[in-house]
Parts: sequence; structure tokens; C-alpha cells
Amino acid sequence: MLNTTTQSGDTLHTTLNSAPLMKSARFHGPGDIRVDAIEEPICGKGQVKMRPAYVGICGSDLHEYCGGPVLIPQTPHSITGSTFPVSMGHEFGGIIEEVGDGVTHLSPGQRAVVRPTIFDGTCSAYNISLEAAALIEPLAVAWHAVSLSPFKSGDNVLLIGGGPIGVSVVQVLKLQGAKNIIVSELMDNRQRLCRKYGATHIIDPREGDIAQGVRKITGGVGADVIFDAAGVEKALVGAIPACRVQGTIVNIAVWEKSPSIPVNQLMYRELRYVGAALYDETSFLDTIRAVNDGQLKPEGMITSRITLDEVVEKGFKTLLEHKDEHCKILVDVQA
Repeated sequence: MLNTTTQSGDTLHTTLNSAPLMKSARFHGPGDIRVDAIEEPICGKGQVKMRPAYVGICGSDLHEYCGGPVLIPQTPHSITGSTFPVSMGHEFGGIIEEVGDGVTHLSPGQRAVVRPTIFDGTCSAYNISLEAAALIEPLAVAWHAVSLSPFKSGDNVLLIGGGPIGVSVVQVLKLQGAKNIIVSELMDNRQRLCRKYGATHIIDPREGDIAQGVRKITGGVGADVIFDAAGVEKALVGAIPACRVQGTIVNIAVWEKSPSIPVNQLMYRELRYVGAALYDETSFLDTIRAVNDGQLKPEGMITSRITLDEVVEKGFKTLLEHKDEHCKILVDVQA
């Protein structure tokens, strides 16, 4: 229960609010995420109330924590009305707690994975673990990026960055028949995870020229498609010469600062530089089906499980200060 006390003149007024409270990790500003006690939402008409099980910490969450607000609305959102402070977390699955009037295709007690874009549609039934459900969102980002690109089975691909999105891209590329999956990555643990999921070659950019390495692997041709999941200017500029003539570079990364790109290289080699943001309905559903059918097995990406109260110290700060040791940290909301 929450007691609210106000004063009018010499009179104190105390209101007893019986609404149940819940914990929420909320963004209050750069470097300021707090686990607050807030009222549980009321399930309205046409709505579904979920109790999250596991929530993944996304790279975009780290960008918000370090330099935000980037995507978090600073004025009330035109549809949801949300603004500071905002509850964090968009990679999650959980249990349906309650359904509002008019919801007939879902029932309390069902497991569910959330597509965290504003969407009016229906849900289908799948047999996916709650931990895997928390990994659907980053996998769908990767699936959409590959689908958006001109990639086809048998292509040579260079991936910049072996973090959670990068590892997800590796899984999708292997499933869809890439010939060579070349990963540019500094960190040993991320290199090993990329190999585990199907990378055929790893290039440490500290030990050699990326473009030369890619051309050697591809018989002098270069990569048909490059996926940038790192968002590091030096890495991108160094990788552009690795792309074959009339090849494609796909940016998946969120950049805190806009990079300087050598556009003459893009022009002379007739390269296409495109962006891939989030996912569409098809990519999200295709990802769910692939996990449900066992074609994608993302649980190996999980390197730590923490409680909600540990989200800042063992979540955000750990990913920033010890990212070489981690891929995906899940927050066990119910622990």
C-alpha cells in the first residue's frame, strides 16, 4: 500500500492507496537508472497484462544509460504518453497475468514473447522457453538485417562486431547458407562464441588489415555483404575496402556520435550503405518459428543471470566494464 500525504493550509490530508506495487528499473537520465517501486498497471479493454520472467539488457539500453536519451522520449509519446522516468527493457518473455475485455485469443497462465513495437495483431502458439523468449528480440533484429540485405546462400559475409547482435547475425547467416562468415572482433570470449555459432573465420583487427584478410579468404573478391554491429568508426572505415565492387554494407549499430565515412570509396566502388532498424512482422515471426523448430538455439548466448535489484551494478556496469566476459545478461524479474 502507498500512503500519500498532502497539506492544505493547516490541515494534513492522508490518502491510502491500495494499488499493488511492483519494482521497475527506470531511466531517470544519463547514468541514472533506479529500481523504483511503482503501481502495477491496470489491464484495460483490449490489453494484456504480463508478468515478465527474463529480460535481456540490449546494447541500445547501454547507449541510453551512457549518453541518453537517444530513443527515449523527452516529451510525452504521441501514442503511449510515456516520458521520463521510463521503465527499461524490451527483450523479454513472461507469463500472461490478465487479459482485458475483448481479448479472446490469449489466456492467463500462457507463456508469451513480446514484440516491443506498437502493433495491433494476434499471437500464435509456440513452445519456447522463457529464457529463449527473452532472446527473440535481438535475433529478430539480426534476421531482419539479413532479410533486408541482398544476401543469398553461398555469399561471403563480413561481420563487424561479435556482441549479442553480431552473434545473432552469425546464427542467421549460418542457417541461411553463407559460404564464409568472417567476423572482425577484438575480444577472445566473443570470438569463441562466434565460432561456436558458425563463424568460419575470425580476424582480430589489432593483428592485421581487415580488408587484406577478407580478400585472402574470398580469393581476392571481397565480401558480398558487410554487417556492422559494432558502431565504431575506425572499424567501419577499415572494413569498407573489404567489400566487393557493387557490394552492400548494412548498418545495424546504434551510433552515439555520427561517424565520418569515406564516401568517395562508396562512390568509386558503387557500394550500397543501408540501415536496418528493428524488424518487421515477418522477420519477428520467422525468428520465433526458427527457435521453436530448433533451427536457432540462442540459449548459449546467456552468460549471466541477475536479479532486478542487481540490474545496475551486475547488469549495466558489468556490461560496460567487463564486456569481454559477457554476451547476454538476463534479468530474472521474479527472483
